[in-house]
Amino acid sequence: MTPTLPPRLMLLRHAMPDAVEEVAPRDWRLRDDGRAAARALRVLLPADALLLASDEAKALDTVREAAGGAAVLADPGFGEVHRPAEWVSDHRARARAYVEGTPHDGWEPRQDVAARFEAAVRRHTTTGRTLVIGTHGMAATVWLATRTTIDPGPYWEGLCFPDLIAVDLVAGTAARVSAAAPPHP
Repeated sequence: MTPTLPPRLMLLRHAMPDAVEEVAPRDWRLRDDGRAAARALRVLLPADALLLASDEAKALDTVREAAGGAAVLADPGFGEVHRPAEWVSDHRARARAYVEGTPHDGWEPRQDVAARFEAAVRRHTTTGRTLVIGTHGMAATVWLATRTTIDPGPYWEGLCFPDLIAVDLVAGTAARVSAAAPPHP
């Protein structure tokens, strides 16, 4: 039997991390202003939500801050696109091209990202509870492109650090609830 889709699902794109070249992106922690921006979203999270996040520090920390330190269940299915940990000056252009359909050597295929994200959503679906999922820009965009009417390139480009998105899987829509900061530089 296929699990029932959640009545409400919210994606919480992580807050601004401290991007340190010598540290793998999956291990980046939030900057102080990122923590504050995540806390500013606290009033928008449903009290009865099931709190989930990627197993990457910046996503877990964002949900914890936004939820006032409540327990958050980590699931690697919500993780960012697997790719080489390389510091490149054209990351934004490469990331946008990727979400728009350009494959890159060593990057996880988009269909695999969408499949693992979908499987994670279904794993945690519980009748009557909103899912709040702390995740990442590219992974969320790739998954949303399979479930909604977003245009992946402009959608990804407009995401903020952090960004709270309400997803209606029945209507196929994704709408910004609030962004605590302007789109990424």
